[in-house]
Amino acid sequence: MAVITTARRRVAGTVVALGVAPLALAGLSAAPAAAHGSLSDPVSRVSACFAEGPESPRSAACQAAVAAGGTQALYDWNGVNIANAAGNHRELIPDGKLCSAGNDKFKGLDLPRADWPSTPMEAGSHTFRFRATAPHKGSFELYLTKAGYDPTQPLKWSDLQEKPFAEATDPTLVDGSYVFDGAVPQASGRQLVYTVWQRSDSPEAFYACSDVVFGGQGGASGSGSVEAAPAPEASAPSEADIDEGAGKSSVEHAGHGDDDAATGAEVTEAAPAPEATEASANAPEPNGVSASPAGDVLAETGGSAATSYLTVGGAAALALGASALFVSVRRRAAGGAHRR
Repeated sequence: MAVITTARRRVAGTVVALGVAPLALAGLSAAPAAAHGSLSDPVSRVSACFAEGPESPRSAACQAAVAAGGTQALYDWNGVNIANAAGNHRELIPDGKLCSAGNDKFKGLDLPRADWPSTPMEAGSHTFRFRATAPHKGSFELYLTKAGYDPTQPLKWSDLQEKPFAEATDPTLVDGSYVFDGAVPQASGRQLVYTVWQRSDSPEAFYACSDVVFGGQGGASGSGSVEAAPAPEASAPSEADIDEGAGKSSVEHAGHGDDDAATGAEVTEAAPAPEATEASANAPEPNGVSASPAGDVLAETGGSAATSYLTVGGAAALALGASALFVSVRRRAAGGAHRR
């Protein structure tokens, strides 16, 4: 009897050890880390076009963006990113593709035009806001275009001033937006603010182009040499817009849940998967990473949407193996006790 009891204890320990692994794996895959967002003050191009309505934007520039890249790019307004940037922004993003971060789905944002919806801007102190649908620790850098910037030409790294005019590390999160102050330098006419948000808990980074106008010159370029029809003033998406569009987003969208005390990440369920037609054709693909046939590449981890299913399947297999081992060891233990 003592032998049987000892054997049963060993089996129970084995089963517990094997059982914990799949449960832990399943737990890790059930809630992948996510961080998404875009600058809302001054309003980013993608945010402005999303606020106008992806299906029927009002401005000519946003209509052109949809014609070039489809509506999914606007529903995914908070997902202009590179999964493995790790600070190598200039090396990874080619000239002419800064606003899309080199992601083909967002190519409509790179269109060189002088009539993008814009935000009035003045030199001096300014409070910036970055709407984060899933906040994480990280740093912000904001760059302003140089004097002579021509919005009718593709945006190049050399068009930006060498150093950021505003920086912030782990700024305060207020009502779902990171809020921080910066001093805007003197400028005139139409310019552009380029934002880089580099996460410190992941190599992932997010990018945003915000069209701004100094001195109320409408469609004029920074040099004053390019004239265009006055561009409409940009508006940031409302919370109702964000909630309504979340269901059609093809990137993980954390919504507006409570912050996790340990990480600061919002803990909510991901949005429902979009329709397979347009969403799959414009699925987010970080630079150099192809989408898995089983699902979109997860921007924050590089894993595919199939990962959770594979993990669950592996957990089930381990559980079945543990069950079989339990029966096998129990039979051997009983047989040994009987011979004794």
